[in-house]
Amino acid sequence: MWTPTEEEKYGVVICSFRGSVPQGLVLEIGETVQILEKCEGWYRGVSTKKPNIKGIFPANYIHLKKAIVSNRGQYETVVPLEDSIVTEVTATLQEWASLWKQLYVKHKVDLFYKLRHVMNELIDLRRQLLSGHLTQDQVREVKRHITVRLDWGNEHLGLDLVPRKDFEVVDSDQISVSDLYKMHLSSRQSVQQSTSQVDTMRPRHGETCRMPVPHHFFLSLKSFTYNTIGEDTDVFFSLYDMREGKQISERFLVRLNKNGGPRNPEKIERMCALFTDLSSKDMKRDLYIIAHVIRIGRMLLNDSKKGPAHLHYRRPYGCAVLSILDVLQSLTELKEEKDFVLKVYTCNNESEWSQIHENIIRKSSAKYSAPSASHGLIISLQLLRGDMEQIRRENPMTFNRGLAITRKLGFPDVIMPGDIRNDLYLTLEKGDFERGGKSVQKNIEVTMYVLYADGEILKDCISLGSGEPNRSSYHSFVLYHSNSPRWGEIIKLPIPIDRFRGSHLRFEFRHCSTKDKGEKKLFGFAFSPLMRDDGTTLSDDIHELYVYKCDENSTFNNHALYLGLPCCKEDYSGCPNIPSSLIFQRSTKESFFISTQLSSTKLTQNVDLLALLKWKAFPDRIMDILGRLRHVNGEEIVKFLQDILDTLFVILDDNTEKYGLLVFQSLVFIINLLRDIKYFHFRPVMDTYIQKHFAGALAYKELIRCLKWYMDCSAELIRQDHIQEAMRALEYLFKFIVQSRILYSRATCGMEEDQFRSSIQELFQSIRFVLSLDSRNSETLLFTQAALLNSFPTIFDELLQMFTVQEVAEFVRGTLGSMPSTVHIGQSMDVVKLQSIARTVDSRLFSFSESRRILLPVVLHHIHLHLRQQKELLICSGILGSIFSIIKTSSLEADVIEEVEMMVESLLDVLLQTLLTIMSKSHAQEAGEYVSCLLSLLRQMCDTHYQHLLDNFQSKDELKEFLLKIFCVFRNLMKMSVFPRDWMVMRLLTSNIIVTTVQYLSSALHKNFTETDFDFKVWNSYFSLAVLFINQPSLQLEIITSSKRKKILDKYGDMRVMMAYELFSMWQNLGEHKIHFIPGMIGPFLGVTLVPQPEVRNIMIPIFHDMMDWEQRKNGNFKQVEAELIDKLDSMVSEGKGDESYRELFGLLLLEKVEQETWRETGISFVTSVTRLMERLLDYRDCMKGEETENKKIGCTVNLMNFYKSEINKEEMYIRYIHKLCDMHLQAENYTEAAFTLLLYCELLQWEERPLREFLHYPSQTEWQRKEGLCRKIIHYFNKGKSWEFGIPLCRELACQYESLYDYQSLSWIRKMEASYYDNIMEQQRLEPEFFRVGFYGRKFPFFLRNKEYVCRGHDYERLEAFQQRMLSEFPQAVAMQHPNHPDDAILQCDAQYLQIYAVTPIPDYVDVLQMDRVPDRVKSFYRVNNVRKFRYDRPFHKGPKDKENEFKSLWIERTTLTLTHSLPGISRWFEVERRELVEVSPLENAIQVVENKNQELRALISQYQHKQVHSNINLLSMCLNGVIDAAVNGGIARYQEAFFDKDYITKHPGDAEKITQLKELMQEQVHILGVGLAVHEKFVHPEMRPLHKKLIDQFQMMRASLYHEFPGLDKLSPACSGTSTPRGNVLASHSPMSPESMKMTHRHSPMNLMGTGRHSSSSLSSHASSEAGNVVMLGDSNMGEAPEDLYHHMQLAYPNPRYQGSVTNVSVLSSSQASPSSSSLSSTHSAPSQMITSAPSSARGSPSLPDKYRHAREMMLLLPTHRDRPSSAMYPAAILENGQLPNFQRALFQQVVGACKPCSDPNLSVAEKGHYSLHFDAFHHPLGDTPPALPARTLRKSPLHPIPASPTSPQSGLDGSNSTLSGSASSGVSSLSESNFGHSSEAPPRTDTMDSMPSQAWNADEDLEPPYLPVHYSLSESAVLDSIKAQPCRSHSAPGCVIPQDPMDPPALPPKPYHPRLPALEHDEGVLLREEAERPRGLHRKASLPPGSVKEEQARMAWEHGRGEQ
Repeated sequence: MWTPTEEEKYGVVICSFRGSVPQGLVLEIGETVQILEKCEGWYRGVSTKKPNIKGIFPANYIHLKKAIVSNRGQYETVVPLEDSIVTEVTATLQEWASLWKQLYVKHKVDLFYKLRHVMNELIDLRRQLLSGHLTQDQVREVKRHITVRLDWGNEHLGLDLVPRKDFEVVDSDQISVSDLYKMHLSSRQSVQQSTSQVDTMRPRHGETCRMPVPHHFFLSLKSFTYNTIGEDTDVFFSLYDMREGKQISERFLVRLNKNGGPRNPEKIERMCALFTDLSSKDMKRDLYIIAHVIRIGRMLLNDSKKGPAHLHYRRPYGCAVLSILDVLQSLTELKEEKDFVLKVYTCNNESEWSQIHENIIRKSSAKYSAPSASHGLIISLQLLRGDMEQIRRENPMTFNRGLAITRKLGFPDVIMPGDIRNDLYLTLEKGDFERGGKSVQKNIEVTMYVLYADGEILKDCISLGSGEPNRSSYHSFVLYHSNSPRWGEIIKLPIPIDRFRGSHLRFEFRHCSTKDKGEKKLFGFAFSPLMRDDGTTLSDDIHELYVYKCDENSTFNNHALYLGLPCCKEDYSGCPNIPSSLIFQRSTKESFFISTQLSSTKLTQNVDLLALLKWKAFPDRIMDILGRLRHVNGEEIVKFLQDILDTLFVILDDNTEKYGLLVFQSLVFIINLLRDIKYFHFRPVMDTYIQKHFAGALAYKELIRCLKWYMDCSAELIRQDHIQEAMRALEYLFKFIVQSRILYSRATCGMEEDQFRSSIQELFQSIRFVLSLDSRNSETLLFTQAALLNSFPTIFDELLQMFTVQEVAEFVRGTLGSMPSTVHIGQSMDVVKLQSIARTVDSRLFSFSESRRILLPVVLHHIHLHLRQQKELLICSGILGSIFSIIKTSSLEADVIEEVEMMVESLLDVLLQTLLTIMSKSHAQEAGEYVSCLLSLLRQMCDTHYQHLLDNFQSKDELKEFLLKIFCVFRNLMKMSVFPRDWMVMRLLTSNIIVTTVQYLSSALHKNFTETDFDFKVWNSYFSLAVLFINQPSLQLEIITSSKRKKILDKYGDMRVMMAYELFSMWQNLGEHKIHFIPGMIGPFLGVTLVPQPEVRNIMIPIFHDMMDWEQRKNGNFKQVEAELIDKLDSMVSEGKGDESYRELFGLLLLEKVEQETWRETGISFVTSVTRLMERLLDYRDCMKGEETENKKIGCTVNLMNFYKSEINKEEMYIRYIHKLCDMHLQAENYTEAAFTLLLYCELLQWEERPLREFLHYPSQTEWQRKEGLCRKIIHYFNKGKSWEFGIPLCRELACQYESLYDYQSLSWIRKMEASYYDNIMEQQRLEPEFFRVGFYGRKFPFFLRNKEYVCRGHDYERLEAFQQRMLSEFPQAVAMQHPNHPDDAILQCDAQYLQIYAVTPIPDYVDVLQMDRVPDRVKSFYRVNNVRKFRYDRPFHKGPKDKENEFKSLWIERTTLTLTHSLPGISRWFEVERRELVEVSPLENAIQVVENKNQELRALISQYQHKQVHSNINLLSMCLNGVIDAAVNGGIARYQEAFFDKDYITKHPGDAEKITQLKELMQEQVHILGVGLAVHEKFVHPEMRPLHKKLIDQFQMMRASLYHEFPGLDKLSPACSGTSTPRGNVLASHSPMSPESMKMTHRHSPMNLMGTGRHSSSSLSSHASSEAGNVVMLGDSNMGEAPEDLYHHMQLAYPNPRYQGSVTNVSVLSSSQASPSSSSLSSTHSAPSQMITSAPSSARGSPSLPDKYRHAREMMLLLPTHRDRPSSAMYPAAILENGQLPNFQRALFQQVVGACKPCSDPNLSVAEKGHYSLHFDAFHHPLGDTPPALPARTLRKSPLHPIPASPTSPQSGLDGSNSTLSGSASSGVSSLSESNFGHSSEAPPRTDTMDSMPSQAWNADEDLEPPYLPVHYSLSESAVLDSIKAQPCRSHSAPGCVIPQDPMDPPALPPKPYHPRLPALEHDEGVLLREEAERPRGLHRKASLPPGSVKEEQARMAWEHGRGEQ
């Protein structure tokens, strides 16, 4: 049975539980649970993560923790009973964990690793805290570390700042808002300082000064590694200040034996010292640890002869140094010992031994050297902080190791009473001694003794260093052979204070001989007394001592013998008559120097101080002695502070009247000395003295008397320095007064109490008198008052010892009240006065409620005055903060109510005014301080306070002013973000106070300003405040973590809901006045409803119905509400507000309300359109904010823009979105689309002078100006998008306007612009884009795409694969459909995304332009792909049974025509399909279109050569003719003949007779066109290309022959008859492979005969439904007779037949501008399967049914480089003759003219698939318009043939009929090329290339001057033929791709012949004709009388007639 738990309430999950039982609660390890019930090993409860889900879990999975349970029962709360900081660490780490992982995802790797380190540290510190084994100090330190790390992490992760006090999180309910604000500030500072280890606890205002923290270095010698000394050593460690060049510490001595171990065995592991009392200033000095190594042994280390073995000398060995600054950082961070190795260097010259450490530091390496062996000291260092007691407490183990305390030379920063010290530090500096007749210098050793007055040697008064016991004598080290030794060795003399007087030092000098005996010979001595006769000790200075001669026999038994002698120069002057007969004679040439430093608390070197301390010896000099005290050094005074004070009070007691004032002055001097920053830390010494050592029980009377006398004099005296000093000393004077009175009272049992009280009252009267004086004219008096005010608050605590709180408060009130008000005194005095008040408020006195009642009115009065005048605001805010802090912590409720009442009356209004002023100036810090004060006050106010406040207003105007002020402050508070974003605690508390205040004030607003007294301003202010409040970022709980949300909701609830209820009820209270807030409040209220809080939405949305209703009542409609709502909705949704659930709720709630109204129809329609708008806006926002692609964003924007225009007719919003769309296009570089988009706005404007307001980025201007600016911008964008044809009409429109205004300058500019656009059209390269149809199927697409189909205009160079890839990357969830069929309902309705993509062919509107003969291709190219609204897609299929022998009989085409909503290009790159049409094309119709299109293409090409005289490059024509004729020979259209001219077919299809006749006519027409083409070819062909021409004519004859049996009258036909044939448009051309039968008809010299490979049967070309048919054979003209074989023999040898890839048939591809894709290989454009997007690899994607054995060919093609980006002139440079050789390009052409190649028109094929074979030479790259460089010469054998790329000007979309297409099965080779490949560059091609390719003398220069479009006729009758042919533009084709090297056995080609530019007459025997032509004389220049074309025309006419006659 389940029973409620009593103790087991809280636990941590120690093993994850999967909840695999019924009612099981899923738990993860580390979660915490609250336990409710238990039953047989199971608990029932909740996880703190998900408190709403209850469940059961095993008891043994839970580790229980102690907890405090409050409110037991169903709603109990459980708080774990552990240190709050542990709980915080746990919660914080859990919060960080998820954010930490996100850092890695966002690539913030640096922070990721730093945070990981900090988290590990926190876990470790938490573990230490939980262990419970730490001391209190350690716990405090660990907590400090934890909080620093928590705050650091929170700041770097952007989390909230946690306010703390003593490392604990503060509860905002327990402290005032002012304190909370200060804690936030200090927490922020501690976070910023967390990296530095400086103590961040700075003294607070009014806190007693903190003692400076001393530092200590712990040093331990681990080992001294040396192997060459072999003797005992002394190692001396000391601290050395390099900057001052002196040691600052005693020495620490370690004595080692010759093995390196301690000489004393007890010292093992105890060779350590503590260098103490280093101040913070010391730590910044350039300090070094110096180790001097002195060996003890022979005189010379390596010479055993020098000196006997039994005598040992102290000899210098080496030195090591370590810079403390270098290691301080690591020591500070480490907090434990760290090891260092110090290298020991030896001195090169012993005379410089005393400077060796300086030389090493300075790196003067010439003066020292490193021994070869590894000599080194290994030491460990640790930095400790704190006083000695604390250090002992914290490190007991260290002190147990026999630690040597090594003190600083001189005193520490603080000398505490009782710290008795008496050390004299003596430094042996140097000596100068005579040689004494010796040949070498002496080895001098100094021995020193300390002797007492009676001659006794004092025991243990010499210390060589800490760590070793003291000794009675000292022996210096010996410097070898040095008469002027410099030692620099410091010795400490700890002489007892009682033996100091009368003692002296004796120094004996001995020469240490190195001879055999090695005795030490005494040769002199020196001495020095320690104290002078006047009682002062030896001064801290260098002393030169006299050296007296003596020898070993001299006796020092009677020290009086030498003590009478002068010891030094100063002493000599005091002993004038010294008998010369004394035993000791002074050696005048020798001298000895020592220096001394005294560190003594009992001995002084100052005569005046000594006189004061011994004043009784000089009673008559007391006045003088007291006067001279001011001149004594401060250090001496503080050293003897206790003795001096004792002396002064004894003198005062001795004779009060005589010495009283002088003692008072001396006391003031000493007290003020302690105010000096240098001695400030001696104040604790003074305090200790007063408390424990002061004994002047009568002193208070004299001190009060003197103080009062000083105050009373202040009005009269001009010099007031001494008065000011007394004022500054007030605090300690009162301490002495009070302590003295206590002592007196204690001694006399409280006598004279009344006299004392009255004297104090009189003293206060004097103080008030001083403060009340007018100091405006006296600066000295001003300083006196300032000094008094500064010191005044410090005396309260002393007075409280003697008086009651009320009495002291009255004293203070009287004093503060006596100060003049702020109007009368200067600013500096204001500051002093306020500082005094501030310290009063901070004092202990103010914490008593009894005193506050007395003092608060005075304090508030002064603050009020300052706030009114806006002076000293920061000080005032500090005072107020302190007051609120005290009131908050005060316990007595009644007192608090009274005090708050006082503050409300005095301060509330002025506080609001101050805040408004500060906020207007944006002073953040001041604003923060005052906001916290205001909030503190409002928080303290209760019902009664508000009641009194509102009742106290005299009129409604006052109330209105107050309400406006407070609402304005609250609004500014939320707008300005006074508190930073991460101050969440502060922000929430602020919001809570605001909502509470507003609830109190709203009733007053409703009561006073609703009915007759309605005031719009106050109500508007109220509503604005409420709206701002609900929208505050800090209150949006949805974006914060669930745990934090729960905390906030538990503490404050959802304050947005509270405010929303308040807002709604106030709106309802408005009644008929609601109309005033329509439409003004619609936007703000809409913002509130968009807050993602369901309850707020439910409360607020109905307000819109209310607004509609009120406007309907007033105006009969709600247009205003409608307009404003739509307007604001747009901006707010785009800002990120609102969601799908809001849209639904909005519609639901409003429709429900509107249903009941009379105006329901209009209401419902409005609500529906608003919800539909929201749907679009949300889509738009999702696109914009996500990392969506440009396409999606543009589509979304277009959709929304159209909605605004068509559905809700909001012109302004429509225009806004036009500009947004334009910006997007510009960003994506869609300049044409950007222009069309702006055009929409331009079209809305008229050419009128109507003024327009400022809008978006447009200034205020007239409509004409704006329209002109827009037109110019649009023209500019059309220019950038190379859509000049669209820009030209705008240029004309502008020109018309300029002309009407006679603005000729602008007219000239626009006309030039227009002209330049025409030039650009003719000269610049433009790419034709591909078009793709995209279907978006499935419900997962945005609704503007859902289940719709679009046609998209591709980017430059973009092919189907690239486009498909782009679409799939834009919709990563989408699946590409594998078929082109329309999807079924299952796909349309599924929750997925399906994309169906295939290429489509544009159907141009401007057919007329395209059919005009002389329109340049560059012009036509534009109209083929622009302004296109219809697109076509063909799918081949077999109807009925498939004919296996000839597939063409059954091959039909299913043609789908798509019509778009708008033409492309337009405002978007894609538009929706509006209509689909489906038709079927029969096989015969398809054949007719194919042949007709090829005819058109041939006509167009021939026409170009005819009109333009394109001499430069005949390659294009050569290849085109070769492709058609060769394909025909190889059986091209034989398949059509078989299929449609068959008797069976004709009988079965009698209705097709007309069409069959049409096909025959077209074939006949083709023969004529080919004849004309060959004539043109002959005219321009280069001599070296003659063999090709011969081959073409040969094959043309074969082609005609093959058609004889079909068209018996063919040979009789005249070319002129073709002139009657009607040009046909819209025809597809295609090719058919040659049948096996046609092999028999092959000419013997045909390439077919030379090819040694088998051919594929024609059926292989069309064996798959998906394959495209082979090339149709084009029939040629038979007008040209057979040419003699020998003339063309070399040509055939030069062009052996190409080898075909596999069994691929060589075919020619023919196509037209309206080619229809077909799967037959006759089709010239896209085959259906290749348009479908499939998931197959791109190699097979063009045709899924490609046979496997051919697929590799296509895949290989994919590896070829693409070259779409090259200009045509660069790809096909004009032929240039190189040194008489055939140009490289033509050589290459020789090799590939009949090669098989893939065509390139299918947009579904990749560039490589289309087989753009090119001569991919690097030399082809050259600037447009430049003369192309010659190609590098390559041998025919070795030059590999590179692919020729398609021209970038010829887009491959199948729009242009010139595209050659490869069948899906890769069955047809291509050899046709279009003009766009070989034609013109972006500039007019230079003619020089053409001339250079032929002998220059053969050219007539005038021919190049002909107009470009002058017709050139082939003969008299040909003009009629060609004029009747409409030129059809060409699309790019691939060049033939195979090259067969020349047969070496063939004879070489004929040398080039001179070439005549004029066309020869075509004779029947062309060979004879050509020979004749070659022998003719060269043509002369034309006669001027002849028109340019007449000569040519005449020649052409004669040639044509001659040809006909022959025939």
